[in-house]
Order: sequence, then C-alpha cells, then structure tokens
Amino acid sequence: MVDISLTALAICLLPTLGIIWLSHKWSGKGLEVSYATLRMLFQLMAVGFVLVFIFAADNPLVGGLVVFVMIAVSSLIGIRTVARNRLAAFWKATIGIGLGGGAILLFVLFAVLQLADPWYDPRIIIPLAGMVFSNSMTAVTLAAERFESEYTSAVSYQVARTTAWKTALIPQINSHLAVGLVALPGMMTGQILSGVDPLIAVRYQIIVMAMLLQSSGYAVALYLWLLRPQEH
Repeated sequence: MVDISLTALAICLLPTLGIIWLSHKWSGKGLEVSYATLRMLFQLMAVGFVLVFIFAADNPLVGGLVVFVMIAVSSLIGIRTVARNRLAAFWKATIGIGLGGGAILLFVLFAVLQLADPWYDPRIIIPLAGMVFSNSMTAVTLAAERFESEYTSAVSYQVARTTAWKTALIPQINSHLAVGLVALPGMMTGQILSGVDPLIAVRYQIIVMAMLLQSSGYAVALYLWLLRPQEH
C-alpha cells in the first residue's frame, strides 16, 4: 500500500482552496468551508491518536464510552437545522440514532460477523459504529429539516412524515443504485488498495451498504415516530 507523507497530504488539500474561493464568491460561505476543512483535519489527526490508545487498552468499557460519545455527538449535529424545540429534538434524535442505529450495529456484529473472542474487539466495533452513526446522523438531519419545513406549512403530520422519510433516504438509495457502476465505495476501495481479494472486498461492502440503509432507515423512522402529535 502506498505510504502517504505529510507533504502528500498538504498537496491533496490544495484544490480545496478553489472550493473556498467559490463558496466565498457565490454564497459568502468561504469561512464555513475553511472551518469545516480545518476541523476535519484536527478531528481525524486527533482520533488517530485516540484509536491507538483504545486499541491498546482492549477494554469493553472504553469502547462503550466511545460509542456513547458517537451517539451523543451525532444527535447534536443531526438536529442542527432544527429551529424550534431543539432540546426535545435532540433527545428524539438520540433515541432514533441510538436505538435504530445501535440495533443494526449489534445485529451486524453478532448475527452477521458473529464476533465471539473477543466480542468487544474495538478494531471492528468502532469503525462500523462510526459508519452507522454518521450515516444515521445525516439521514436524521435531512428528515428533521424537511419535516419542520413541511409541518410548519400547515400540512398534516402524515404528509410531512412521508416527505421527510423520502428525503432522508435519497442518499442511501442513490448510493445503492450507483455502487459498482458509478462509484467504488471507500471501504471496498481501501481493502483493494491494501491487497484484499476484490471478491472478499465486495462481500464486506455489501454488508456495509445494507447496514447503512437499515440503520439510517430505522433511525429516521424512530425520530419521525417520536414527532407524531400527541392525542389528548
């Protein structure tokens, strides 16, 4: 596998300057793109050091804490577009992402991959949890924004729910339709670059694709269900 130097990393970021310039000229959001890029760099570098510690600790409590933080942070980011009742939205997002995504994560770990010894292997659980909760977060964000927009426009809960549901699943449906024809997903590409047999890489990618659609769908479904009007 090709070794990536710090110089190569710096070079790969150069085209981002063009995106920052375009965002500044067209939308006045150049600083937002700059901030997002810098935050991405800091967070990924930091998480690299954290993962070294977690893998060395080999402790299920440490891994569980990481998963808990993932759920809390993804829920907080997931409701960032919500303008009203943000605290209530946060708890509903936490339930949706935590239960919906968490259930699918456990299903994949113990029913599909059949982890046994050790059952809490952080090298498997944490990367999969990251994919599950980040995709659930994006789906909930789309659902929350669209539901609020529709429901405040005097449409019924059922209509707003249906519109939000369809909107939230667009990224996952598109990725299912495009995979293999338009794009080779990141996990599959990484495995192939590291020398894994493409047919084995495909099996893992199928598991991941199904896992992401399922976790996103159940997280959104729970979130939207919690938004239903209370009957008196």
